[in-house]
Amino acid sequence: MIIDQQSDFDRVELSFEELDQGYTPRQAIAEAKRCLQCAKPACRQGCPVENDIPQFIRALALGNIGEASAIIARRSNLPAVCGRVCPHEKQCEGRCILHKKGQPIHIGKLERFIADFDAEMAITQPTACPVLNKGKVAVIGSGPAGLTVAGDLAKQCFAVTVFDALEEPGGVLMYGIPDFRLNKEVVRREIRKIENLGVTFRTGVLIGQDLTIDDLFADGYDAVFIGTGTAVPKTLDVPGNELPGVMQAAYFLRIVALANAGKVSHREIPVSIGDHVFVVGAGNVAMDAARTAVRVGAARVTVIYRRSEADMTALQSEYESAQSEGVQFRWMSSPTQCIGDDMLTGIELETMEFTNDDRRRLIATGQKETLRADKIILAIGQRPAARIISTTGGIEVNPHGYVITREKPYGMTTRKGVFAGGDVVHEPATVVLAMKAAKKVAAGIVMYVEAKKLLEEL
Repeated sequence: MIIDQQSDFDRVELSFEELDQGYTPRQAIAEAKRCLQCAKPACRQGCPVENDIPQFIRALALGNIGEASAIIARRSNLPAVCGRVCPHEKQCEGRCILHKKGQPIHIGKLERFIADFDAEMAITQPTACPVLNKGKVAVIGSGPAGLTVAGDLAKQCFAVTVFDALEEPGGVLMYGIPDFRLNKEVVRREIRKIENLGVTFRTGVLIGQDLTIDDLFADGYDAVFIGTGTAVPKTLDVPGNELPGVMQAAYFLRIVALANAGKVSHREIPVSIGDHVFVVGAGNVAMDAARTAVRVGAARVTVIYRRSEADMTALQSEYESAQSEGVQFRWMSSPTQCIGDDMLTGIELETMEFTNDDRRRLIATGQKETLRADKIILAIGQRPAARIISTTGGIEVNPHGYVITREKPYGMTTRKGVFAGGDVVHEPATVVLAMKAAKKVAAGIVMYVEAKKLLEEL
């Protein structure tokens, strides 16, 4: 028998408008003045891209927003994005000396304020090198890694072309992170800044189908960077997993983003008003999917996770936001079956428990429950697609499909001149960790192309 759970929270109409409206100038400067300007700033050590945090905070505290923006631009091409979606509580803010008192400097909000105010007032204007003559580089994918490589190389006078399969650049920033966390106009604004550095964007081009990496080299590119992320979602290996109504979180979030942008009808959104929705997984993507399902009208949204609350990978702030919006959580619960004939009607869950030994192994108890489920959204991870690798010789991957790279020049694959970085090389991570890896790869590309040009002149 399928148990039809009643919704136990009053529905609150939630929009896709950004929830955090940011600081006013007065608030930002007051917050900046709280900074202790530590002699050994742990906040900078906690920043994956090593932003000079004390310096830009000091400039802001003095009202020098243009200087603060210029300081950030030395290390980051996406400050307005990072200021919104970086896991500051685990990085810079978590390392702030004032965190011990529960009053860390809100570094992310300050970075966001500086980037937004600079853009609104047009204080600084990124300009391209007079001549882009250091080399020609193709970047595949326009997510955080691709945009970082493109921006860093353009600043060093490389001619860069970014190729993306979708009609608008931005990757996960545009199609994976919901508007209430990251306004899409902010993403477009950051991309325009990178364009102003001289970067060319070619959208609607699927590398591996429309063009191959061999075609790019034949067209005169000195190096190619693969930053395509993880495009193939992992599936739930249980009976009924192919029933209509079972979907991937990446697909759900993308359709909602397209609908909100007016590019597809809202009727295409695969969650309907009144649906009982289960989200499988407990990372940030699961929280995004759950909170999005609430906004499109689901009557009840439940996140299920086979481990405990302490084991979830989502940020505590994202978890608390989901809770405040009415999302329910079932810990130590594992889906064992998706139920239905021609359409999904229910989900079977089994209670899990940890062993009492030191290994803390997870075991099934045999206690099962069947609940009504109109939609199941899977947020259990993704892996790289093989489209590019399969059409290009010489690029090796590990058993899980991730591209193998080398340390010197950093990021180069097993094929000469082809580099890779971001989620296509390692397990899916955050925006700023993809940027961190991409900055190192950009330096590797510079090293490689300069050596290549030198050898050609001999």
